[in-house]
Amino acid sequence: MTTEQFIAGARRAAGRETFQAENAATGEALAPTFSEATPEEIDAACRAAAEAAAPLADAPLAQRASLLEAIAGELDARADAFVERAGVETGLPEPRIRGELGRTTGQLRLFARVVREGGFLGVRIDHGDPDRQPAPKPDLRQRNIPLGPVAVFGASNFPLAFSVCGGDTASALAAGCPVVVKAHPGHPGTSALAAEAVEAAVAASDLPAGVFSMLQGAGYALGTTLVQHPAIEAVGFTGSQRGGLALQRIAAERDRPIPVHAEMGSVNPLFILPGALADRPETIAQGLAGSVALGCGQFCTKPGLIVVRRGKGFDAFREQLINAIEAMAPAVMLHSGILSAFEAGCERLAAAEGVARLAAGDSADHRAQAMAFITDADTLSAQPELADEVFGPAVLVVIVDDATAFETAAAALVGQLTAGVHARDTELADYKALIERLQQRAGRVLFNGFPTGVEVGEAMVHGGPYPATTDSRTTSVGTRAIERFLRPVALQDMPAAALPPALQDDNPLGLPRRVDGADELGTAH
Repeated sequence: MTTEQFIAGARRAAGRETFQAENAATGEALAPTFSEATPEEIDAACRAAAEAAAPLADAPLAQRASLLEAIAGELDARADAFVERAGVETGLPEPRIRGELGRTTGQLRLFARVVREGGFLGVRIDHGDPDRQPAPKPDLRQRNIPLGPVAVFGASNFPLAFSVCGGDTASALAAGCPVVVKAHPGHPGTSALAAEAVEAAVAASDLPAGVFSMLQGAGYALGTTLVQHPAIEAVGFTGSQRGGLALQRIAAERDRPIPVHAEMGSVNPLFILPGALADRPETIAQGLAGSVALGCGQFCTKPGLIVVRRGKGFDAFREQLINAIEAMAPAVMLHSGILSAFEAGCERLAAAEGVARLAAGDSADHRAQAMAFITDADTLSAQPELADEVFGPAVLVVIVDDATAFETAAAALVGQLTAGVHARDTELADYKALIERLQQRAGRVLFNGFPTGVEVGEAMVHGGPYPATTDSRTTSVGTRAIERFLRPVALQDMPAAALPPALQDDNPLGLPRRVDGADELGTAH
């Protein structure tokens, strides 16, 4: 296992500072010792990325797609090594790690398909008309081009799918942007294994080695220095609100500010309407408990706030939720810091005036104890901080008194990644205002389901209004994630002989395009 920095195909370890991962289940330090990246190593990685930017942007789409597929293949070849190392570093069980690996390689192959099809280039052509009166019409041709080097921050809760080879890296490379990854210090060994996979794929791709670098470090200085580097053109981040806002501030204070696409979590409210509560209280309670505890509650889409009205089915719902929570065994969290933060969050809820503990699962040392709390709408209105995310297997049930209180509760919420509604089909029309409000508050609104589990596809939106993300217009999951690392450029009256292939009239790349207001489907594969 490499403990050095991965810099443009070379390994460096000039720093004297070191750190180690810990065993998630015991808190004990894990071998080996990893080197902290130095400012000089950060600079070398960023400069190499800048040098690789033009060759990667100019590379044929098929070559770029092949790189993504090669990375997926290299990851698959290391599956057993990921299971062994990630299991110790994160406490995640083997089925979860193998499933996450499949998601990671699947999204790499999905973006390879997107690149080959070429629609992401967004080509638009408006032919000129020199004879138009009263003034000639210029010839305008637009396409999307890559921003340049992207700094990607690995997430703690997904050591593969949102880390070194995760969605940010896949979409940035698909867009034609070199990547400099800051590995998460909670799983440096897993990150090193993933970096080896990317490095091997780049080496076989006939692309510059500066297309990919990965830097290790446990302190804040690495991230700050990376975002401040003038070669970095954008940032992808998944993590805490505190971390995301800090990076956004650093990026905004640069001489030349850059975009930060930060996904910062959510409480993911669920609204249980009276019809659904009357029809299936036990089923909803069981599904809710499973969603709250899935992955020890360490999903950014975990439902943490439930709004429900007293009435038929409420007592059965409450009893079943209590039984389900109390039956839960304690579980290992990703690392001791996350466990401490979870316990502090539960203590904050338990100490709040007007909040009562509804249920608690079994407890054990170095394990998270599932928790459920209950309060009413007036208490939540007086203490809006009760709706802050508690990362881990905890949920707060809020009781409302009438139908209008559902929309009032929704209006009081800040931006969310998801919001959910459990309802009879026939009662949705009566709650139109609630549904509209939730669409204003969340990037994804679910009906009669639970938000844990984010499908990677064409139509997924994993984003939402602030503070769920720093930019509600984008998604970090799904094919539209590529748009974060592109910008449109129009060429006006450029001679035909000098036009890039994507903008030539005969469409040699076979791209889907919009020409003079009409769609052309294209023939790219």
